[in-house]
Amino acid sequence: MSDSLVLASIMIAALVILLPLLFHLTKYLGVQSDNVRKNEVVEGGIRHVHKDSTESFNIKFFLIGIIFLIFDVEILFEDDDVLVINKPSGVTVHPAPSVKEATLVEWLKHKNIRLSTISGEERHGIVHRLDKGTSGTMVIAKNNEAHEFLSAQLQNKSMGRYYIAVVNPPLKDEITTIEEYIGRSSHNRLKMACTDAKGKYAKTMFKQLALSKDEKNQLIACKLFTGRTHQIRVHLENISRHIIGDHIYAINSKSEKSERILLHALTIYFIHPRTKQEVSFIASIDKTMQEYLDKKFNKEVVNEVMDTSNILHSFNTNS
Repeated sequence: MSDSLVLASIMIAALVILLPLLFHLTKYLGVQSDNVRKNEVVEGGIRHVHKDSTESFNIKFFLIGIIFLIFDVEILFEDDDVLVINKPSGVTVHPAPSVKEATLVEWLKHKNIRLSTISGEERHGIVHRLDKGTSGTMVIAKNNEAHEFLSAQLQNKSMGRYYIAVVNPPLKDEITTIEEYIGRSSHNRLKMACTDAKGKYAKTMFKQLALSKDEKNQLIACKLFTGRTHQIRVHLENISRHIIGDHIYAINSKSEKSERILLHALTIYFIHPRTKQEVSFIASIDKTMQEYLDKKFNKEVVNEVMDTSNILHSFNTNS
C-alpha cells in the first residue's frame, strides 16, 4: 500500500472517530456559551443582565463547516425555481432556540443555494417540513414567487406526498382511513393527540403493503389529506399502532427499538411554478431502513409492493 493511501486511511479513521464527537459537542457548546458572556446594564437603579447569544451563534457556525460533513443531502432535482431533496433522518429542518446542531436550512446556506425569504430568516426556502427523524422528499423554494405558488398548492391539495412506514402491530384492513382532530396533548407537551373539534381537522389514509416474516410488523403506505404536526404518528396511535423506532408515540417501553423512526416520504408531487406542469419525484430509503426491510421482510415482496405507481393507483382508487 502506498504512503498516500496509508495517510488517507489514517485521516478517514480519525474523521470517523472525531466527527461524531464534534456533532454531539455542538449542543454542549451552544448551551454553555450562552452563559459565557453577559452584559450588565444599570437603568433607573435596577441592574439588568442580558445574555449575549453572539458567542453561541459564532461557535455553532464556526463548527458548521465541520458538521455538514457528517450529513449530506441528496439533490433529486434543481432548477432556478425549486430544489427537491431527499432529507436524511436525524436532520432538523430549520433553526429554533432548542436546536443546537446544524439544520437543513444552514446546510442549504452553506452550499450557497439561493432561497426564498418570505418565511423569515430561520426558514428561508422552507415551504413544508418533515420531522427530524423522518427522511424523504422535500421541495425547497428558491425565490419568493415559487414559494407563494407552492404554498398555495399546500392549501388547495394539488401538492402531496406518499409515505412508507413500518408499524406494529399490523393493520387489520387493507385500507384504513382516519379522520380525527389533532391538538397538543394535555398529558405530554412533546406529543400531539387526537382531540375534539378544538383541534385541527386531519385525515390520513393507510394501506397495507407487506407483512414481516414473523407477521408481527407491517410495511404500510400513508397518504396525507392534511398536514398536521406528527399527523401520521398521532393517527396511528389513535388505533393502537406505532411506527418502529418512534419512541415518543411507542405503545410501551418494550416496543422494538431502531436506530431511526422507520417513516419515509417516498414521493412528492406538485405543479411546477414556472412550467405549470405536474412533476413528481421519488426518494430512495437510507441504508438503515433498507437493512431493516432486508432482514425482517421478504425482499421480493417488498420490491413488488414498493412500486410507486401501484401505491398511487391503490390510493386514488379508494380515495
